[in-house]
Amino acid sequence: MITLLAFVGAIALLVVFHEYGHYWVARRCGVKVLRFSLGFGNVIYRKRFANSDTEWVISSIPLGGYVKMLDEREEEVAPEDLPYAFSRKPVLQRMAIVVAGPLANFLLAIVLYWGLFVHGVPGLKPMLGEVPAGTPAAIAQMQPGETILSINGEAIPSWQELHWRLLDLALQQGEVRIEAKDASGTSLLHVLDMSGLAAKDLDGDFLDKLGLHLYQPVILPVIGNVANDSVAQRAGLQAGDRILHANGVPVQRWMEIVEVLRAHPEQTVQLDIQRGEKTLNIAVVPQAVVESGKTVGKIGAAPEVDKQAWQAMFTEVSYGPLEALMQSLRKTWETTAISLKMMGKMVTGEVSMKNLSGPITIADYAGQSAKMGVVAYLSFLALISISLGVLNLLPIPLLDGGHLLYYVAELLKGSPVSERSWEIGQKIGIALLGTLMVFAIYNDINRFVSG
Repeated sequence: MITLLAFVGAIALLVVFHEYGHYWVARRCGVKVLRFSLGFGNVIYRKRFANSDTEWVISSIPLGGYVKMLDEREEEVAPEDLPYAFSRKPVLQRMAIVVAGPLANFLLAIVLYWGLFVHGVPGLKPMLGEVPAGTPAAIAQMQPGETILSINGEAIPSWQELHWRLLDLALQQGEVRIEAKDASGTSLLHVLDMSGLAAKDLDGDFLDKLGLHLYQPVILPVIGNVANDSVAQRAGLQAGDRILHANGVPVQRWMEIVEVLRAHPEQTVQLDIQRGEKTLNIAVVPQAVVESGKTVGKIGAAPEVDKQAWQAMFTEVSYGPLEALMQSLRKTWETTAISLKMMGKMVTGEVSMKNLSGPITIADYAGQSAKMGVVAYLSFLALISISLGVLNLLPIPLLDGGHLLYYVAELLKGSPVSERSWEIGQKIGIALLGTLMVFAIYNDINRFVSG
């Protein structure tokens, strides 16, 4: 229910802003707006305010919306209303009305990012964990425990910002200058070569390919709590028990015991336990659980976590009102640029179409971010608002960008594009958008099945 409400709420907000952009500029240009609809399909609610020509409606399918303007191409217009018809307006005004929708989405993202930067955005410190030998990071002599300060001269306040900045640079596949400091505070300079990244590497965690891993405090193999009526409880495991061996193999970290248990569903695993001054041997049979299409074993025990060590990993990125505005403009611009680069590389085959997401993935992210809190949900809204703006500016008939293309042609040739050209363009647009939607939904289902 949280996922559904978060998804519908996000779509409603983004659509209202997008369509209101069209509506506001249309009214400024003297165009008569007949209907402002949130959603498609049958009308379930309608309202007309006094002295207004516009009917405000909510429709049954909440996956979009539209603004219906007076237009000779769609219906017959009374002679007295011709001056208020969209089709009678100068081409530059029509272009302004069309581009206003995507611009409203970019404006919404700027406002959201500004509010987030003023409030403060929680994140993880950009500190390096394991740097595997032979990786580009190891070749650049980067070491565990280093804190990244800047990339190509741009400050990196959090691990999330590091990921985003390197994604942009990975699309260019060049060398990156990284400034860092070690645990003693000594400044370090590294040159990271990302030219070896392949297109398929961007489908997953490309930072792993580079050898960049977030530092995580060591979690010892000590049980913090045991779930009621779980395998661990029935076997006699207790909070405070330290696992020494699993099937005779020494265990140093919690993830080591997790890997053993996951690999032995419905199979006996012998655990050597230290409880106070006693050493016990306890046998457990991990419960079989299907996870992402794979059967794994679980016993229902969680580790004892050093909360102070983990709390020290968190940071908060915030700015004053003016600097926050500059950062929100930068963030919106960079996100737009990365989106366009990714789309371009999908078209040329340099990046896999697996990076395309559809409504199922968007709904999933909406639910996840809503559960994480207001800040995460607003960040999600800003990102999706930019994506909606970019998508609508693509030169595809049916989209705002396609209409802009027609109006640019009209501006150049001095007369409107023929009705025949409009009809052909509409058919091409339907085919292209249909194909994109098929790819997106296929990717969504594939992600859902594979995890």
